[in-house]
Amino acid sequence: MNRKIRALAAGIVWCAAAACAQTSAPKIEKIDPPNWWANMPKAMLLVKGEHLDGAAFSTSDARLRVDHVKTSANGHWAELWLTASPQKPEEITLSVSNRAGKATARYPFLKRRETNDGFAGFSSKDVMYLIMADRFANGDPKNDDPGGRDKIRGWHGGDLRGVMQHLDYLQELGITTVWLTPVYQNREEDSYHGYGATDLYAVDEHYGAMDDLKALSAALHQRGMKLVLDTVPNHVGPRHPWVDDEPEPDWFHGTKAKHRVAQGDFKPLTDPHAPWRDRKDVTEGWFADILPDMNQQNLAAAQYLTQNAVWWTETTGADGLRIDTFPYVDRAFWTGFHAQLHTLYPRLTTVGEVFNPDATIVSSFAGGITRNGVDTGLDTPFDFPSYFALRDVFLKGEPMTKLAETLRFDALYPHPDRLVPFLGNHDTTRFLGEKGASLQRMKLAFAMLMTMRGMPQIYSGDEIAMTGGEDPDNRRDFPGGFAGDLHSAFTPTGRTQEQEEMHAWVKQLAALRRGHTELQEGEEQILFAGKDTLVFVRGQHGSAGRRIVVAINRAASNQDLHIPVGDTAIAQAASVESLMGNAPATLTGGMLDLSIPAESAVVLQVQ
Repeated sequence: MNRKIRALAAGIVWCAAAACAQTSAPKIEKIDPPNWWANMPKAMLLVKGEHLDGAAFSTSDARLRVDHVKTSANGHWAELWLTASPQKPEEITLSVSNRAGKATARYPFLKRRETNDGFAGFSSKDVMYLIMADRFANGDPKNDDPGGRDKIRGWHGGDLRGVMQHLDYLQELGITTVWLTPVYQNREEDSYHGYGATDLYAVDEHYGAMDDLKALSAALHQRGMKLVLDTVPNHVGPRHPWVDDEPEPDWFHGTKAKHRVAQGDFKPLTDPHAPWRDRKDVTEGWFADILPDMNQQNLAAAQYLTQNAVWWTETTGADGLRIDTFPYVDRAFWTGFHAQLHTLYPRLTTVGEVFNPDATIVSSFAGGITRNGVDTGLDTPFDFPSYFALRDVFLKGEPMTKLAETLRFDALYPHPDRLVPFLGNHDTTRFLGEKGASLQRMKLAFAMLMTMRGMPQIYSGDEIAMTGGEDPDNRRDFPGGFAGDLHSAFTPTGRTQEQEEMHAWVKQLAALRRGHTELQEGEEQILFAGKDTLVFVRGQHGSAGRRIVVAINRAASNQDLHIPVGDTAIAQAASVESLMGNAPATLTGGMLDLSIPAESAVVLQVQ
C-alpha cells in the first residue's frame, strides 16, 4: 500500500490487477491538444493509441500529476485529467505502462503570448470581411489538388498565403477585420469549406501550415487589423476518426447508423411550452443528416471543445471567434465555454450564427439574455433579422418601413451596437444572384449596411458585384486570385466597369464610416420611414452636437421630404453639409427639408 501511495504522489494512476494483465505493450499515437501553456487552467489530454485500457499513466514532473483517467473499452483512447499546469514553460515526459511494456511521449508547456499580441476583439468601429480561403487566392500552387477547379465542390487551391498576399487590397478597401472560414484539417473530397473537420488540431494541407496561419495573424496585427477564426463546437466531419471509434459511448448524440436529423426551426428553444422532443431535434440532431453532432453534455467532450477554442486563440493570437451553428448546441455548454474564454482573454469577442429572421429568437442567444435559459455569454449574434429585411426591401419590393420595424426590435438585445449586419455570406445566394437585383439596388443596400448601427460584415466578392446562386454557386473563385484568370479584380485596371463602380462605392462608404465616429458608435434614431424612403440620424453624446443624417430613396423618382426635427437628435442643429450624394437640404424652423434623387443615398452632417 505504501508503494502505491508513493507512486500516486509521483503522478501514476494505477490500474486494477486484472486489467494489468496485458499481452501487448501500450502505444501513444497522438495527444490532443498537441501542447498547452504554463500558467493556464489545468488541461484534459486526450491520448490516442493502443492498449491504453488498464494502463498506468505518469508524468516526469511530480507537480503535474494525473488526477484521474478514463479509457475507452477498446483501449484506443485515454482521457488524462491533470491536476495543474506548470508555473513556467517546460517539456515533460508522459509515460504509459502495463505489464507488457511502456511507451513515452514528450509534451510541451509553452510560454503564453503577451496580452497585447492579439486578442483585441472587434467592435462597431470595425468592418469585417468574410473569406473562404479555398476560393479567394492561390498563394502556393504546391498544395493544390490536380484539376481541382474543374469540380464545383472540389478544392480549388486558395490558401492562407493567398490571403496574406492581398492584405494591401483589403486594407485599401477599408477592411479592419478578416474572418476566415475554418482552417481545420478536412480530409475529404468536398470539404473545401472547412466545416467537416477530421482533425480539430491541424491546419488542412490545402490551406497551408500552422506557420502560414501564424504569419497571416502577425501580418494583420502589424497593419492594425484583426483576425477572426471560425470555430465549430457543434459537429465534426463524417470522416473524423471518432465517428467509427468514439472515445466514450456518448461522445456524440446518436451514432452513424442511428441519430436524429437536426431541424433548423429554433422556435422550440425559445418556447416554454415546447416539448423536450422538439428541442432535442435541434440540439441533438446531425446537421444535414451527415455531420456528427457532438454531445457537449459529456464533460470530457465539453472540456475538449473548450480547450480547442482556447488552443487556436492562444496559438494564433486571434482577436475574435465566429461560432458556427450556435443554437444547435445546448446553452449550458456556451456558458462555460465563454466563461473560460473571457477569463483568459477579456477583450476577445465572439459572434454566433443564428440563422433566423425573427429577432425574438436571435436575440435570445445574445449574452446577458436569460429568458430562455442560462446566459450563453455570447458577445453578439449575427444580425440575421436585418439581413432578411435588407433583402426584402431592396430585392422584393417590401416597404422601407420594414427596416424601421426590424430595428425596433433592437430593444430585445442588451447590446444592439454589437450586432453584425450583412448583405450576404457563404451560405446565402449572392445579392446580385437574386431575382429583382440590380447594381444600383445593391449600392443602396450597401449604403444602409455601412451606416447603420453595429459592425458591417462584407462577403468576399460582394464589393466587386460578384453574382451566384445557391450553394455552391455562391462560392465562386475571386477573379484574379488564381493562375489562368483572364483579369484580376484585385487591381483597378483589372476590374470591369461594373466591378470598379461597386468597389469604388464600398470603398467610399468605408472611408466615410472610418472618418466619422458618429457612424461607428452612438445612437441611431429614425426620423422618417416611408414606402420608398428612410431617413435616420447617427450620433453620440459628447460630439459637440455633431450628427450624421443618412437618407435613402429607392424610388425611381425624386422624393421631397419635409421632416419635423423638434424633440429629435438634431433638434438643436442649425447647419447642414453634404458628405456624400447630391441632395438639396436645409434646416429651418424646426424642419429638415430634403430632396433626394431617385435611387440614391445621401449622407449629411448637421450641427
